[in-house]
Amino acid sequence: MSGNTFGELFKVTTFGESHGQAAGCVIDGCPAGLELSVDDIEKELARRRPGKVYGSRDEKDTPEILSGVFEGKTLGSPITIIVRNTNQNSRDYDALKDIYRPGHADFSWEAKYGLRDHRGGGRTSGRETLCRVAAGAVAKKILALHGISVLAWSSSIAGIKQPSPGEDGFDIEEIERNPFRVPSKLGTEKAAAKIEALRAEGESAGGVITCLATGLKAGLGEPVFDKLDARIAAAVVSIGACKGIEFGAGFAAADMKGSENNDLPCNDGNGKFATNNCGGILGGISTGQDIIFRAAFKPTPSIRKQQKAFDKNGNIKEIEIKGRHDACIVPRAVVVVEAMTALVLADFLLLSRCTKL
Repeated sequence: MSGNTFGELFKVTTFGESHGQAAGCVIDGCPAGLELSVDDIEKELARRRPGKVYGSRDEKDTPEILSGVFEGKTLGSPITIIVRNTNQNSRDYDALKDIYRPGHADFSWEAKYGLRDHRGGGRTSGRETLCRVAAGAVAKKILALHGISVLAWSSSIAGIKQPSPGEDGFDIEEIERNPFRVPSKLGTEKAAAKIEALRAEGESAGGVITCLATGLKAGLGEPVFDKLDARIAAAVVSIGACKGIEFGAGFAAADMKGSENNDLPCNDGNGKFATNNCGGILGGISTGQDIIFRAAFKPTPSIRKQQKAFDKNGNIKEIEIKGRHDACIVPRAVVVVEAMTALVLADFLLLSRCTKL
């Protein structure tokens, strides 16, 4: 199977199935001498765990570092991190063994490989994202050494839009204070009411995640086929539930004039731009402005509401999906978006050392 490895210099391979013995990652290309502990990884994995408000699973997700770290510092050799699966309820999926669940990858996976692990979706499960988050924790440590930070939040959840930076009500400190990771106290109350109502109906919700990367210098990225925004887009859209992405002004730029969309310089002569419609990237290379993008995530496909589905023989069945599923995966996906962004930026940061003498 291909497609399990990501990155050029900072290279990450993930492994494991949803209900297998363990899931994890191998990171190759991390420079030696980086201070790294289990606590660094566990902190990020804890942010990804489901909360009582939008999920019912109890995943401890305790990481183990098997290689690549000695006396608290990376060795320059491959870093192997695993998380043992200890809270699977495979019985919940036995009734769906021969049925292709709507909105899932059951049909397409079996069409490609001829068989699949029906327990929780196997490799296509959202549980695979813990591997990305573990690797992202290491990438974030590298970025921090260079003053670069990555922060994401739920900017729209269950159709309820949240205030943007600079607007009334936006509070960056509020993001990690509430289970929905929205930047507004009022937004938290509205999101909670909407998602609870959907859960009662056996339904689910999607949303939009905004990600902001700060502290970058100009010059990260490669022209043509390996542009910084192209790589970020590939990384973020590779997250299972992501269905779209836009940078800066995004699709709104299609309705602008050139004079409106172009980012012109400030009048104070400080070498900065007055706007950031480009989202911090021009020609696939960072401008030194903040990188900002938004990614759309679909509703959780596993819902209690009765649905029609095909079985292996082409018969249409009425099904009701049981198990412990999130009514909305957006708050957990916030952490995954941060991780994938950090992986791309760490990779390009290392690649930038090879750009010029």
